[in-house]
Amino acid sequence: MNEQADLRIRAMAPDEIAVAADWAAAEGWNPGCGDAACFATVDAEGFFIGELDGAAAATISCVNYDDRFAFLGFYIVRPDLRGRGYGLRIWNAAVEHAGDRTIGLDGVVAQQGNYQKSGFRLAYPNVRYGGRVATGAAPPGIIALADVPFALVEADDATVFPAPRTAFLRTWIDTSGHAGRALVRDGRLVAWGVIRPARTGCKIGPLVADDRAAAEAVFAALAAAAGGGGEIFLDVPSVNRDAVALAGDYGLSPVFETARMYTGAIRPLRLERVFGVTTFELG
Repeated sequence: MNEQADLRIRAMAPDEIAVAADWAAAEGWNPGCGDAACFATVDAEGFFIGELDGAAAATISCVNYDDRFAFLGFYIVRPDLRGRGYGLRIWNAAVEHAGDRTIGLDGVVAQQGNYQKSGFRLAYPNVRYGGRVATGAAPPGIIALADVPFALVEADDATVFPAPRTAFLRTWIDTSGHAGRALVRDGRLVAWGVIRPARTGCKIGPLVADDRAAAEAVFAALAAAAGGGGEIFLDVPSVNRDAVALAGDYGLSPVFETARMYTGAIRPLRLERVFGVTTFELG
């Protein structure tokens, strides 16, 4: 019997997803404080834990959004157990859960080569920007995201995300501590976003807008909703130059980078409208 034989891989219970979030925090990924409960709404069977003698040894998630798309995250092996093959075993379990779906992930740069060996191809880098933002009153025209008919938000989200995520969006918007803001022009939703408390500061995501001016208005409103004073983080697809410029103009600096990768084709997305990624763990 080899040293891997005692690894027991099973699906996490919803309340155990917090373990993966805590490990992500220890890795410096700065998850949101309420992320675990929101994530559980997508695919309750998509979070895995590997145990040795009853103690957590590895985590991973691969949530199935629909019959064509899944997203992988939380791929962490306990530091003292790395290099023993446990990561590959739990990885294989997660990928098997996805079946023949296209899988997406936001992988740390150091692992990009390994992901390519597993069939992932680079789509574009995402860069996390962070810093302190001077806040004032919310710009005119801004309303609470909860006041926008949900069907409009869901339809707009379909232009920027590879699969429907109805239950997740509802929970993401409504979770205590999360603040959503939107900009409506002539009765049409042109920008919206959510800010939430994280282990350090607050994170904006998603931030979706027709143009930079609309994105900036919602960004400013979200920053104001956070109360000011703390750090704000925004995860930006580097291919959206307007989003990169917005982050820079607010004095935010690059602090972290991931590689958005996919195993296959996804539906066309309007990345020029993505000014902030929802979450690196679930896309």
